[in-house]
Amino acid sequence: MKSFCQFLTERCQQANSLLCVGLDPRTPTVDDARAECLRIIAATHPVTAAYKPNIAFFEAYGPAGMTMLKEVIAHIPACIPVILDAKRGDIPDTSPAYAKAVFEELGAHAVTASPYIGSDGLQAFFDRPERGVFVLCKTSNKGGDEFQKLQVLDHGQGLMVNGATRNLYEVVAQRAQAWNTLDNVCLVVGTTDPSAMGKVRAVAPDLWFLAPGVGAQGGDLQAAIAAGLRPDGLGLLFNVSRSVARAADPGAEALRVRDEINEARGRWQGAGGKNQALSTRHSAFSTQKLAQDLLTSGCVKFGSFTMKSGIKSPIYLDLRRLVTHPQIMWRAAQAYAAIMQSLSFDRIAGLPYAALPIATAVSLVMDRPLIYPRREAKEYGTKAVIEGDFVAGETAIVVDDLITTGGSKFEAIDKLAAAGLTVRDIVVLIDRSFDGGKVLADAGYRLHSVVNIHQLLPEWERSGAITSAQADEVRAFLAMR
Repeated sequence: MKSFCQFLTERCQQANSLLCVGLDPRTPTVDDARAECLRIIAATHPVTAAYKPNIAFFEAYGPAGMTMLKEVIAHIPACIPVILDAKRGDIPDTSPAYAKAVFEELGAHAVTASPYIGSDGLQAFFDRPERGVFVLCKTSNKGGDEFQKLQVLDHGQGLMVNGATRNLYEVVAQRAQAWNTLDNVCLVVGTTDPSAMGKVRAVAPDLWFLAPGVGAQGGDLQAAIAAGLRPDGLGLLFNVSRSVARAADPGAEALRVRDEINEARGRWQGAGGKNQALSTRHSAFSTQKLAQDLLTSGCVKFGSFTMKSGIKSPIYLDLRRLVTHPQIMWRAAQAYAAIMQSLSFDRIAGLPYAALPIATAVSLVMDRPLIYPRREAKEYGTKAVIEGDFVAGETAIVVDDLITTGGSKFEAIDKLAAAGLTVRDIVVLIDRSFDGGKVLADAGYRLHSVVNIHQLLPEWERSGAITSAQADEVRAFLAMR
């Protein structure tokens, strides 16, 4: 079963569109409203990524309006997501009924919802991976700032550090990023405040944004794309209602808006927008978040472990476990990419075995080609030592999971060099070495790490994952290595 975000992504790619058409009928009668909605759908569906009927305009017609809403949703082609703008949000005892009404009775694929009641009130919506929830975050109306820009000092969830404060909408975005365990949580972020949108994107790098405000409300399309588009060129869904509904030819107007969005998207990408976005993600990188991700995924454990060498270690790092945690892998890949985007290279060389899936994720994030040196040369077929296409003389950047002594990197570098590739840089997620960087530097290579183990230990200590005595034991062990 596809998640909602997979469904939405596939439709956007199929239609080459980030346009969401709003269905807000304001006609005198139900029959006129039905005719208007069906006329808009018939004219615009080839270029529309999603439709967003606002339930208020249908409720205003009474019971007949709700019947008409169900008919309109059923009339939309099955390949196009329908986001019901209903702004739900109630206590846990009530929310399942709302979810049933929206998803089963009315047939919508997604719904807008308020975070004010808390995550337990939204859980009934989250529990359906094939159905989406667009959480109100930074809305496009002027009055939204009365609450959304309140400065929050958050102690309970460990989001704030050293007494810093953050806008309430940023806290909502960070919560939503954490709620997105089934790939179906999204945000509503208006285009009327590009600076706020940039802040939301920094703390919620993965989520889809429903972005109202372009057009009648004066939102700047190019500024919104620069602030909110993901490095993959997706992640923003621009809602347009009145300009399409009031146009003499809604199909022509939808095509014009779709193309205008794509032109702005093309200008952003052509101006190096992907690298700018990666830099933004890196500026928002949190050692605290990575420390928690490593605990959540089981990539770090504390106790007594026998290493391959026979030595007893109080800590065990196993980044191979990232493969079963796609959101954590995605965040790790973005952290790698933020470092690598300032380095010069032609190919990413992932090292077997732990780093291969990581390097693949980085390759997808950066849209850069991947190769990898085999542990053993094939004894059949091509007998390749290096898998993937490359040309002698190109530069390969080595991606590995972590570094301890640096010695294991040289075997891979030698294979790459023997194939005619140049290696200058090695990038790892965690540097747990005492002097691995020096060993590589002495050989003429530059080591780059997302984080050092000594930056992670205080975070694990503060979170209560380990005691101060355990942290000191790990430090003493690392100092002996």
